[in-house]
Amino acid sequence: MRTVASTSSAFLNRIAVLPQAPVNGSRVPSLTSLFHWTDPGPWGERSYPGNCSGRLIRDLLRYFEPKTVFDPMTGSGTCREVCSELNLLCTSKDIRFGFDACDESHYDPAWTFDFVWLHPPYWRQKVYSADKRDMSTAPHLAYFLHRYRELLSNCVNVLKPGGKLAVLMGDYSDRHAGFVPLTYWTKRIAFERGLRQACTDIIRFSHGATSSHRVYRSSFIPGLHDTCMVFERPN
Repeated sequence: MRTVASTSSAFLNRIAVLPQAPVNGSRVPSLTSLFHWTDPGPWGERSYPGNCSGRLIRDLLRYFEPKTVFDPMTGSGTCREVCSELNLLCTSKDIRFGFDACDESHYDPAWTFDFVWLHPPYWRQKVYSADKRDMSTAPHLAYFLHRYRELLSNCVNVLKPGGKLAVLMGDYSDRHAGFVPLTYWTKRIAFERGLRQACTDIIRFSHGATSSHRVYRSSFIPGLHDTCMVFERPN
């Protein structure tokens, strides 16, 4: 007689069997298209809403090996702290300190960077301030995308030839606008600005998301990840 061990469905849902990554010459063999780490590491202020794991930023910087990094939306300072640990020069800005990343006039014409880390607000998912320039306060999708285009264009302008732009973005199901594919818009705008994709998309599992602990009356397929896209400015 065969005995089948009983395991709760809740426990099974917490287990993800990941494919084995092929051995290659990567400087960071743990960096694959699936970023699944639950421990975010010691960088940044974890209480800050929407905080990204510093492990992802660290792995990207170790892989691409830039010398200069720009973070125009510093948030809790995760990227800045990772750069400090890696002894990288990081220019860190934020709208809370008067820097509007969507306004070209706020950029120094002399700025050039090897790497730009960009983790912008996801439209209507979380409001970070009452500042009308804050992308999270955009009243409708068209205005959000207008500001997003300005943001990405400004980041492209400060990239050195061969420089990399890493953008972490998530899609969104809105009760009025329907499904909003912000990852699609990210790629569309980036390609329009002459960038090319530098590597595979990196799917980041959304461990610790506040939405995971909410109960909704509406029916939808929950999104449990966001996407890191890395673009390159051609030489």
